[in-house]
Amino acid sequence: MGLILPAVVDVAPVPVPMTALCWVLLMIGAMTTHARRGEFRFAMLNLICLALAAFIVWGRFGAWSFTG
Repeated sequence: MGLILPAVVDVAPVPVPMTALCWVLLMIGAMTTHARRGEFRFAMLNLICLALAAFIVWGRFGAWSFTG
């Protein structure tokens, strides 16, 4: 909600894609950690979170972003 709602109500549109990008980096690190520990179920959960955050980054930094 915190990554989508600011675009809808046009409040703080700039920090949202930066936060989503940081979330992508965090999920990459989490996936690596879970894979090293053999917790592949959790790594797949992190992959889902990573895909959602990457979609937000692509949508907010892309050619058809809400701020453009």
